[in-house]
Amino acid sequence: MKITMKNLLKLIIATLVVLVAFTSCNNSNSSTSGALSSNVAERVYVPPGQHDSHYAFISGGYSGNVTVYGLPSGRMFKEIPVFSQFPTSGYGYSEETKPLLNTSYGFIPWDDAHHPDISQTNGEIDGRYIFVNGNNTPRIAKIDLLTFETTEIIEIPNSAGNHSSSYVTDNTEYVVAGTRFAVPVPQKDMAIKDYKGNFKGTLSFIKVDSEDGGMEIKFQILMPGFDYDKAHPGRGKSHGWFFFTTYNTEEASTLLEVNASQNDKDFVAAVNWKMIEEYVNNGGGKMMPTNYAHNVYDESTHTATSTMKKEVRVIDPSEVPGALYFLPMPKSPHGCDVDPTGEYIVGSGKLSANVTVHSFTKMLDAIKNEKFSGDAYGIPILNFEDVLAGAVEQPGLGPLHTEFDDRGNAYTTFFISSEVVKWKLGTWEVLDRQPTFYSVGHLTIAGGNSRKPDGKYMFAMNKITKDRYLPTGPELEHSAQLYDISGDKMELLLDFPTHGEPHYAAAMRADIIKERSKKIYKLEENNHAYVAKTDDDVKVVRNGNEVHISMTTIRSHFSPDNIEGIRVGDKVYFHVTNLEQDFDVPHGFAIIGQNTSELLIMPGQTKTSVWEPKQVGVWPFYCTDFCSALHQEMQGYVRVSAANANTPLKWSLGEDIE
Repeated sequence: MKITMKNLLKLIIATLVVLVAFTSCNNSNSSTSGALSSNVAERVYVPPGQHDSHYAFISGGYSGNVTVYGLPSGRMFKEIPVFSQFPTSGYGYSEETKPLLNTSYGFIPWDDAHHPDISQTNGEIDGRYIFVNGNNTPRIAKIDLLTFETTEIIEIPNSAGNHSSSYVTDNTEYVVAGTRFAVPVPQKDMAIKDYKGNFKGTLSFIKVDSEDGGMEIKFQILMPGFDYDKAHPGRGKSHGWFFFTTYNTEEASTLLEVNASQNDKDFVAAVNWKMIEEYVNNGGGKMMPTNYAHNVYDESTHTATSTMKKEVRVIDPSEVPGALYFLPMPKSPHGCDVDPTGEYIVGSGKLSANVTVHSFTKMLDAIKNEKFSGDAYGIPILNFEDVLAGAVEQPGLGPLHTEFDDRGNAYTTFFISSEVVKWKLGTWEVLDRQPTFYSVGHLTIAGGNSRKPDGKYMFAMNKITKDRYLPTGPELEHSAQLYDISGDKMELLLDFPTHGEPHYAAAMRADIIKERSKKIYKLEENNHAYVAKTDDDVKVVRNGNEVHISMTTIRSHFSPDNIEGIRVGDKVYFHVTNLEQDFDVPHGFAIIGQNTSELLIMPGQTKTSVWEPKQVGVWPFYCTDFCSALHQEMQGYVRVSAANANTPLKWSLGEDIE
């Protein structure tokens, strides 16, 4: 066809019209995108002086601690020291808190914190306590949500890799702790190749006092030497049962990535703890000699004590027929999650193409009618088909964990395909999927591990960060994403960094606890052995080479602020009481040459730091926390004389020492 100048002009005009149309569309999309971004930003923005609607308590993994975030803002409010020394506050360094880190192995100033769970009443979060497990040196800690401080840690004997922990029953009757690594029970010197049939796991049920939350190991169930990975309690109709996923039912002891993946199915262990509790209350079980630490912080004396326990009650499942069953579950399952009704038990086989869901009702029927396919070490194995409720078919790759909203939906993380998938309980239909960035592990919905979840927010905790934030060298904080799940589709709202390596989190509405959060420690209730409640109580007392200084601190001075008569080789105890009775006015204490950390002392609180001077001289101490306009003036001196000196012990405030 011959192209004339006229036709060419028409073609150019037509092309321009199309380009303008595309440009207009692009501008429109850009405008819409901008509006959407603005809308999302508004939904996570908390104006100055206002509060978030939810708390999130996120485990720090190898940090050993728990971090507190606000949702939807993603702001971190506090790091609660639990299993690790924490120089910010002096936790694990002060004489009052060091006993909390005592174990049968000695003083252990670190652990791997995994799974926080909030106390419940009638299956609903009540906000009294958080329980969290130490995975490496098996321990369960309790955090009091009046003070957001660790107040109790109990060591778990006959255990290793305390991973299927620390989940609570519907009324916080128990918090559980299950072994990931089977070991000889009791421990002994034996060949590792003889693992099969000789190593054991244990499932520990720790009784929680309904009044003060105090913990006590009620009983341990001696289990086959499988790896007990995750757990969740029955609730509603299944209250009284507890469910634990297992892997390595092959009982392999080397190259587990191959040898522990041979069986087509592993198990969920279903434990009727009510039946075992009754058996124990009637004198059942055997007391086994052992050694473990039970550490408790007394808020009245502001001091922790450590007690070594010497025996524990152990239950052989064969002695309680009908209390324990195995439900087959494909393949190498990780998560073990129970829906709010207590009917559905969701297993996430890491190597399975599907998400498998068992029915509690069918399980009871299978038990009643003895629909067994065999047994493992005398524990009946239920027929897979007879307990199966359904399966979510090929929803993603690498399923790990599931939580639930208040509308009958479930949300499962997929590590390999890096996404969260929403599906319907009962129909098993996939409703939505959203990518995560990157390689998601756990997810959390406020109250998602209870009978009354909150369907507003879900956040995913990812294992890999890559390009989500500004680079900070080879080591990056982990990445989390917050999603709005109130509609039919999940909507990504926010990225926020998390500290350590989060393995799980618990979340709740802020209004449950924020109004009763403690603001000060009342001086009149302080019964510390060395408390000084006024300047008149200040004293310095020598007992051999130990010197105890009962000191006060208030804006803007220490009393005493000058001390003489300390000698090289002395062990000097600074017992510092903060006399403030005003919210958010802490004081700090540090002295040159201190071989521990500083102290951070809350209003009305007493803390103790030990100092062992190595050199003669005059050494300053000061307040480490900016407290007033005269903060810089908040300081003092300690005169240290030779070990054989006769310098008299004297102290003063506001006058020279003569």
